[in-house]
Amino acid sequence: MIDDVAATGATTAELIVACLEAEGVEYVFGIPGEENIQLVDALNRSKIRYLLTRHEQAASFMAEIYGRLTGRAGVCSATLGPGAINLQLGVADATTNSTPLVALSAQVGLDRIYKESHQVVDLVGLFRPITKWSELVPTPAAVPEMVRRAFKTAQTERPGATYLAVPQDVESAVAAPDSAPLPINRVRPEEPSPAQLRRAAEILAAARSPIVLAGHGAARDDAGAALVALAERWDVPVATTFHGKGVFPDDHANALGAVGFMRHDYANFGFDAADVIVAVGYELQEFDPEKINPKRDKKIIHVHRFAAEVDDHYPVAVGIEGDISRSLAALGEAAPGPFHVGTGVSKIRALLADELARGAGDDSFPLVPQRVVADTRAALGREDIVLADTGAVKMWMARLYPTYAANTCLLSNGLSTMGFALPGALAASLVYPDRRVLASVGDGAFLMHSQEIETAVRENIPLTVLVWVDDSYGLIEWKMNLEMGRHSHVRFSNPDLVRYAESFGARGYAVRAAGDLAPALAEALSSDGVSVIACPVDYSENLRLTDRLGELTGPF
Repeated sequence: MIDDVAATGATTAELIVACLEAEGVEYVFGIPGEENIQLVDALNRSKIRYLLTRHEQAASFMAEIYGRLTGRAGVCSATLGPGAINLQLGVADATTNSTPLVALSAQVGLDRIYKESHQVVDLVGLFRPITKWSELVPTPAAVPEMVRRAFKTAQTERPGATYLAVPQDVESAVAAPDSAPLPINRVRPEEPSPAQLRRAAEILAAARSPIVLAGHGAARDDAGAALVALAERWDVPVATTFHGKGVFPDDHANALGAVGFMRHDYANFGFDAADVIVAVGYELQEFDPEKINPKRDKKIIHVHRFAAEVDDHYPVAVGIEGDISRSLAALGEAAPGPFHVGTGVSKIRALLADELARGAGDDSFPLVPQRVVADTRAALGREDIVLADTGAVKMWMARLYPTYAANTCLLSNGLSTMGFALPGALAASLVYPDRRVLASVGDGAFLMHSQEIETAVRENIPLTVLVWVDDSYGLIEWKMNLEMGRHSHVRFSNPDLVRYAESFGARGYAVRAAGDLAPALAEALSSDGVSVIACPVDYSENLRLTDRLGELTGPF
């Protein structure tokens, strides 16, 4: 496609595809419409695989997870009007989750975009608040520059989504014969500032009880090994955000676990005792800093590729910008430690381990959430991937699921979007075909995008979906009961999920006793096909958990 475009005049659609090829795009997720058939046809004649989904929203989630796992912008596509609007949830999720994504949609022709007309919506205006850059392609000549800018903007600084609207008449117009993709060079700041390192070392020299918080940016920057080296050199505790799970392995002696739960959880007590927080790749949308710095009295050293946002509870004393691994290594040299924080880490780790162990041995039915988490962990390897959807599922998985490598337990915590996990699991399987991938979802989230089971079957993408069944929007019921002592308008009924899965050509499993889940997971995950496991869950454990946490006292 690239050679053909360079040699002869091509349509704008063909030029766009050539630019996508130059960017290394492997997949475009989407649904065609009348106004973008030229683009879809050009993709069909290219090296890029167009993956037809059953809903544009699912396409945007697939693009987001592709971007999160690869660091390269995932691409989703839709027609104008309703198709483009359906892309917006995943686009917003990508931006708030700091994930590179490029969204493309059709738009009405320039000959009628300026007036009231069929399907005319200001799409550029709609996408602008949820993207880093949103623009209309006004002419074929603009394509190489605009596509290059869309990818560069999505993938650099704090990553996020970008959007391009392509008018129907521009898409089919002939580009100039010499039109071609622009060259790609990626320049990123690498070395941290020596002056900032010295300032950070001065703060750490006076510290009594420093703690490290690792966020999503540390996972994106592949800084896990550098984090482990620093933690061992300093002998300090390391907690992660929900998004950072796995970037510091949970079986390391210095691991505190994840912070982000709605109540003061075990890991939070580690922050209560701290006087300095070294925040590594942390972004404020991941977790409210008030929960770890309520009195605004802790000194914060911010280590990231870019400066921190402003928040009253996140007063940055020193900001160190650059490659995160290099910054951590240099910080370890500037402030060699060790700090010998004490016994608090082992006590917190023991509390987590005990809670998970008690759940693993609980044979009650419906299953307690701790049993579901324990059986899920036992079924998956250290490098296998689980996507935990938003809801009560997320709270239990984020708190208790031991994670040992970055991006192996994926959650949405920027926008906290329901419904991303099932379509996202398809993208994860495409990126890592040699790993087992599980979508762990509540029954409310499952039916939001269950139609993508057909996509997985049609496209021969291995997929296992574990549905936590409680016939309710469980997290909202939990919150209502916690704050008001009652709940309303959260209950619903479900179809027979086994027969529902089978109607798509997938395999269905019904868990009818606690001992059924582990073998169902083992069989489904070892298959190359598509499976749905319906597992009844007893969420009465939710209030027991928050009551138990409310009775804890610290610091440990």
